[in-house]
Amino acid sequence: MELITWQAPAGERIPNHPSFAVLIYRGVDAATRGAEACRACFADHGWRGSWVNGVFAFHHFHSTSHEVLGVVAGGATLELGGPQGEAFEVAAGDVLVLPAGTGHRRVAADRGFTVVGAYPAGQEDYDLLRGDDPAEVARARERIAALGAPPDDPVGGDGVAGWR
Repeated sequence: MELITWQAPAGERIPNHPSFAVLIYRGVDAATRGAEACRACFADHGWRGSWVNGVFAFHHFHSTSHEVLGVVAGGATLELGGPQGEAFEVAAGDVLVLPAGTGHRRVAADRGFTVVGAYPAGQEDYDLLRGDDPAEVARARERIAALGAPPDDPVGGDGVAGWR
């Protein structure tokens, strides 16, 4: 399992996290074994409220929760960090840990692209913001800055420890 980190730049509409880096794990065994194995791995590490689907094609972020996305089938190009961010190629076996505030959207995907999403325990009731209202983004920045690091990394790696 390989860990790549990337710091999303601050933006007007999409705030991104002011200090926590995006974590991209390549070659996560549980994600290569399918949705149920990936969900179980996340749950074993305290990440709950899991779902299986894709990624929205519009820029959005969450201000009340961190999010993990495990690619369990197919591949896609995901833009992270909003319009000021970067595009990343992802495929089955990749797991992305997005700190609160991190913009994300699907740019392109093959027909079988499937992800498992989950959130740290207690953060399952997440919001979904597009950054359309400057006052809402200002309030979101305050929530994002106040949200601490979760106790455990969703795949048992060392990434989330770097958020402390």
